[in-house]
Amino acid sequence: MVGYNIDGPTRDRVMKLIEEKDRIESEIRDQTAILESNNVNMHDTLVDSEGFPRNDIDVYKVRHARHRIICLQNDHKSLMRKIEEGLGEVYSDFSRSNVNTSTSQTQNSSLPYYTNGHGLNNSHDSGNEQQCFAVVGFVHDGSPADIAGLTENDELLQFGSVNYNNFSDITQVHNVVAHSVGQRIQVKVKRDRQVLSLTVVPRPWAHPGLLGCQIRRITPS
Repeated sequence: MVGYNIDGPTRDRVMKLIEEKDRIESEIRDQTAILESNNVNMHDTLVDSEGFPRNDIDVYKVRHARHRIICLQNDHKSLMRKIEEGLGEVYSDFSRSNVNTSTSQTQNSSLPYYTNGHGLNNSHDSGNEQQCFAVVGFVHDGSPADIAGLTENDELLQFGSVNYNNFSDITQVHNVVAHSVGQRIQVKVKRDRQVLSLTVVPRPWAHPGLLGCQIRRITPS
């Protein structure tokens, strides 16, 4: 996949947002590791049966990590919205720059698909547009799916090794998740007119499940 070779302030601003998003995700992983090293999650009690601070964990570090994770998750969600808006501007700039172009040219991307984030693909101009096989339902705040940038109504084009051509049952997606705990899964979704490339890491979190979102197959009309 390629993006579009558009230079200028919009591209620079989006790239800086992407760098900041990656930094935040790295810090979230670091703070989550503190909770995991103490064998607690975001909601486990920090006091014993008598109401005293537990002596089997570092209560101060756990409290600080929880507070920091909440702050970082809020910052992350805000950044993701700004990145999506910026990518939409890049798409519009690209469309305008090609209004008077008589020949179509394939260009290497200066705004590439990147690890753990979004990419932009002009799927409308492709004769081999990928087809969706499933759709994302609800997404819990603070879940691995939420941190990865998945949102409700995203249409799945690819989930790890699963795509439209080899998809037969939603259990294929469940199997990919179950065998990829703590590992990165490359996910491609269609959102409005954009194709986004994301990376989700299934892991235990504050609630049941490894993703914290619903994925259901698309029923042919």
